[in-house]
Amino acid sequence: MKITFKSRKLEKSLTVPKEISKTYGVMAKKVNQRMKDLLAASTLAVMQTIPAANCHELKGDRAGELAVDISGNWRIIFEPDHDPVPAKADGGLDLDAVTQIKILEVEDYH
Repeated sequence: MKITFKSRKLEKSLTVPKEISKTYGVMAKKVNQRMKDLLAASTLAVMQTIPAANCHELKGDRAGELAVDISGNWRIIFEPDHDPVPAKADGGLDLDAVTQIKILEVEDYH
């Protein structure tokens, strides 16, 4: 999957091994694993087949965004980076057609 980032700082904190360790501490290994999962997946539908990732769409004021689990409450939050966003006939997001994402943040939003 093609991945872009909201900011250069965020990109560095998620792609440079030393920065991953420095930024996420005990969660660094899981952050690194999730990033590898996202890069290796051809589409978002593949991410939904990885139980530990728990790829899911967000609701409410975060509608249109998705997340994958890092740990108990921590998530990597992203959105499809397509224009227009691929949609199914019923209006829902077509996960099989999403091949590009933009990572927005890593957060405990609970």
